[in-house]
Amino acid sequence: MTVQRICCIGAGYVGGPTMAVIADRCPEIEVTVVDLNQARIDAWNDADLSRLPVYEPGLDAVVGRARGRNLRFSTAVEQAIAAADMVFISVNTPTKTKGLGAGQASDLRWVEACARTVAQAATGHTIVVEKSTLPVRTAAAIKTILEAAQQDDRDRSFSVLSNPEFLAEGTAIGDLEAPDRVLIGGEDAGSIEALAEIYGHWVPAERILRTNLWSSELSKLTANAFLAQRISSINSIAAFCEASGADVREVARAIGTDSRIGPKFLQAGPGFGGSCFQKDILNLVYLCRHFGLPEVADYWESVVALNTWQQHRISRLVVEKLFGTVTGKRLAVLGFAFKADTNDTREAPAIRICRDLLEEGAQLAIHDPKVDPGQIARDLQLEAVPQADALSGTGSWAMADGIEQAVAGADAVLILTEWTHYRSLNWADLGARMRRPAWLFDARAVADPEQVKAAGLSLWRVGDGEA
Repeated sequence: MTVQRICCIGAGYVGGPTMAVIADRCPEIEVTVVDLNQARIDAWNDADLSRLPVYEPGLDAVVGRARGRNLRFSTAVEQAIAAADMVFISVNTPTKTKGLGAGQASDLRWVEACARTVAQAATGHTIVVEKSTLPVRTAAAIKTILEAAQQDDRDRSFSVLSNPEFLAEGTAIGDLEAPDRVLIGGEDAGSIEALAEIYGHWVPAERILRTNLWSSELSKLTANAFLAQRISSINSIAAFCEASGADVREVARAIGTDSRIGPKFLQAGPGFGGSCFQKDILNLVYLCRHFGLPEVADYWESVVALNTWQQHRISRLVVEKLFGTVTGKRLAVLGFAFKADTNDTREAPAIRICRDLLEEGAQLAIHDPKVDPGQIARDLQLEAVPQADALSGTGSWAMADGIEQAVAGADAVLILTEWTHYRSLNWADLGARMRRPAWLFDARAVADPEQVKAAGLSLWRVGDGEA
């Protein structure tokens, strides 16, 4: 089967960039990305490519080449499904907040809704591809819904594939254009080869892996769990380094030269964030308990617990260093996105750290080059206050237009996102704008320690021991 028309349901962080790259590399295939959120679709269609709803380096160029040629963004969901040979499901699967499995299991309401919409609108034979990160055996539910529709209308048929994404936000376009591997799980060989043929336009054949459905679904959860485990591991060692006088960067360099470990994900910091790591680990925890493996569940749950501990540890340390109180004190927060080169704040370490400091009565001045103030307000569940009463004892925050504005009169600066330009700040100038004695809390280890100390600032850097 040769695919001529693709529909992707969901125009978020996975669906939009993935479909843009497919359209760019496969100009003969018509690609339509659909979403019920009109504002999001309008942003994807904006003539100003700098206003795309997802910020990824290089995404604007890819969208600019393909949009209007064979890439379209629309709210006409049923129409796009009816015309498609292949439908990708790329909607959010957040952790359930109530009911069975609350706090751990994935909320699959949107996936089920998509499956039912496909069942109603599809025509002919349709290949349905799971792109969202899903619990093992979710495909069985999708297949059941589609098979019921097939029985009602013999002119229609469906096959289900799992094709999880392994891109990292901030490097998504590079990850999509030169992936380590493409994983396709399924039962129908023809459908698997149809999807493999699409990726084969630019991905070497040896990097396209074929598995069964269940292995493909589990591979995504497991990959994220393993990556998150390495982050929690190095952060636990960073805390030990601070207590013992060792330097976590030296330890990371030493163990990173071991070919069995490697250097990747041995960077200590404020913990992992993003849309997948915590959600997927908690999902794995839930599934392990469901299948009667409590010890395995406890192990993976500890990875999340240590990540949370690291963030609370940083906020407690700030309070301790500032004479035991931050009430009424101005703290400059540099970076709110969960990592550099993205505007995504989902599970960002900055959220928990800032909430802790707000609870202590701090006055936060937040700077981030890409995150919208409205998103910060939603994450902190608190509206910005331009001029707060420092003596009220109530924490508040305001968005700073620039770094100089953020640090003016501040008692401390916290670097929580590793944006490139935070690595080359003029600390002599910034330090002169702060209230003395002043601190820099470098949770990303990006500032030059000698420059910071020469500026008269006290420095805490993650993983630095005080011998």
